[in-house]
Amino acid sequence: MTSLPDCFKAYDVRGRVPDQLDAELARRVGHAAVLELGLGTYAVGRDIRDSSPELAAALAEGLNAGGADVVDLGLCGTEQVYHAVQHLGLAGGVMITASHNPLGWNGMKLVREGSRPVSGDTGLHEIGLRAAAGDLPAAARSGSTRTVDIRIEYAEHLLSYVDVKAMKPLKVVADAGNGCAGPAVDLLAPHLPFEMIRLHHDPDPTFPNGIPNPLLPENRAATAAAVREHGADVGLAWDGDFDRCFFFDETGAFVEGYYLVGLLARAALRLEAGACIIHDPRLTWNTVEVVRAAGGVPMMNKTGHAFIKERMRAEDAVYGGEMSAHHYFRDFAYCDSGMIPWLLVLQEMCVTGQPLSALVGDMQRAYPASGEINRRISSPEAALRLAEERWSPGAVLVDHTDGLSVDHADWRFNLRMSNTEPLVRLNVESRGDPMLMTSRTEEILTWLDGLD
Repeated sequence: MTSLPDCFKAYDVRGRVPDQLDAELARRVGHAAVLELGLGTYAVGRDIRDSSPELAAALAEGLNAGGADVVDLGLCGTEQVYHAVQHLGLAGGVMITASHNPLGWNGMKLVREGSRPVSGDTGLHEIGLRAAAGDLPAAARSGSTRTVDIRIEYAEHLLSYVDVKAMKPLKVVADAGNGCAGPAVDLLAPHLPFEMIRLHHDPDPTFPNGIPNPLLPENRAATAAAVREHGADVGLAWDGDFDRCFFFDETGAFVEGYYLVGLLARAALRLEAGACIIHDPRLTWNTVEVVRAAGGVPMMNKTGHAFIKERMRAEDAVYGGEMSAHHYFRDFAYCDSGMIPWLLVLQEMCVTGQPLSALVGDMQRAYPASGEINRRISSPEAALRLAEERWSPGAVLVDHTDGLSVDHADWRFNLRMSNTEPLVRLNVESRGDPMLMTSRTEEILTWLDGLD
């Protein structure tokens, strides 16, 4: 029986090159994708990694062999593939990217028509099994590949989310991390009255300043220092394929993605009162309060882009947000963007005249949060079961939407398993009591450390 290649994960393809993912497998994936998803035209984009041009070319060859035509977008971000599929009405698209994985890795993110995600339960694993089996009948007609540049249309779409005339001069640190965000920032900058201080701006496959992943605290120092050095109003940083955007306030302090969900939800509801907002279960209290106060309907949903996008479509939600810095927009084909969030946040700063620290300050004080903390543990399943036994007595709510959420009157936590590693991820928040949040976080971490 054919087994699924190791590089096929729950949501995408990701593995070491060439032992887990090489040009031959990429070619087979392209051919298998046409057999699984259907004939038509597919967009192909790639990130800056050394192996990306070869993998993208092989993938396009496979798509052509299966009878599909290919629109080659060249170097771009994942969201530019999403935009191309939606804007051009294509059958699907594939982004060659390893995002924030180590050097030597690469991968693929696949979407079908309408930029709907192709994940493990919606065809991705079937594509992998077909590719591994190698039984890929040649199409009656081979497809062709052409290069298409839709960067202008992409920039115009992004700018449609804000009132450019309402923008005021701001000093902005933009840390592209030597990934793909730099060229996208350059597309937008001429249309905005901002002084852009470009940091690690040029795409570089060697990542001389480290793999771009600002979710890790150790990767934030350069952006924070640049904000302070230049007296900037705000700092921005992205991961490698810029589907996540991270924020630093005017003091250089990192702003947890949790509070950006509330800020962006409020901005969305100002334009569409009563709309639905989708959020993940890890940290919830602030989002629920902000959305209800703004006249919206908060709906909690399992973490993960495929699950969030599916729920947004079902509810016609105007916005969806995860504390991990993924932000989804209905008018962007319900997809996540790393460019739309900072445009909206900077517009909020300009219109209100408030710095970012003030825009999120009330939220931070009302609901202090731990941020996500990982713990490697031999039996994550047992940890969740035992945690429920220990902390559910006296709880006002116990929820299993995604892992274990336990709400007490004045504090709550979410503990969930990783999809790919033997570890658990912990998030804790309280109602206006940072000392309680800290003590409960330490209590749970000490308990987890004692399990093994």
